[in-house]
Amino acid sequence: MSAGDDVVPPGFHPATREELAHLPVQVAPRLLGGLLEVVVGGARVVARLTEVEAYHGRDTGDLPDPGSHARMGQTARNATMWGEPGHLYVYLSHGIHSCVNVVCGPSGVAGGVLLRAAEIVEGADVAHERRAAARTHRDLARGPGRLGEALGLRHPVHDGIDAVAPVERDGAVARLLLRDVPEPDVLTGPRVGVAGIAGTDAFPWRFWIAGDPTVSPFRWGRGAAEAALRGR
Repeated sequence: MSAGDDVVPPGFHPATREELAHLPVQVAPRLLGGLLEVVVGGARVVARLTEVEAYHGRDTGDLPDPGSHARMGQTARNATMWGEPGHLYVYLSHGIHSCVNVVCGPSGVAGGVLLRAAEIVEGADVAHERRAAARTHRDLARGPGRLGEALGLRHPVHDGIDAVAPVERDGAVARLLLRDVPEPDVLTGPRVGVAGIAGTDAFPWRFWIAGDPTVSPFRWGRGAAEAALRGR
């Protein structure tokens, strides 16, 4: 399988903009078990998505999302979130880690699904070269920063790359494939490391495949545990 060609594994199909043009919280569980293939400089890595988180923008859906980069409106940093569904919003976390989101919702409405964790199913040798600190195969893309590094996607050069109509961007091509049948065993809960109320059960917008070893461990964000107690 190569990004941009017609070879699709049995049980999968190329993602369409129509499938992604819904609220992120609706799209997020459909991404689980899907494949994100990235070719950078001729080196190919394929990740099976095992954990994701939905984020809405200002005026997206009925519930304002205080944990979203787009909660205050459009900026230079989050502009990709306001664009066409199927592009990848690649942002820098803590000034170090390039994290990858699938843009969702209709054009002009901000939203994205953070890819939190994945199993590297092809190109593990390439991913190990990029992630020399990984002690085991399961740790190659266990966490959003690790996932971005394993795939070779970097901020800012790959921010906005199209994963529906694969076109090369700064030496990279990406393609998103979805399962024909949705992943059957999905769990949901609070998002990881998100501060305040946005990191509590008020926003159970983290979705993961039950029992998958690549899913990242949960941790409270700043003030989230206290907010959760106040809400009970």
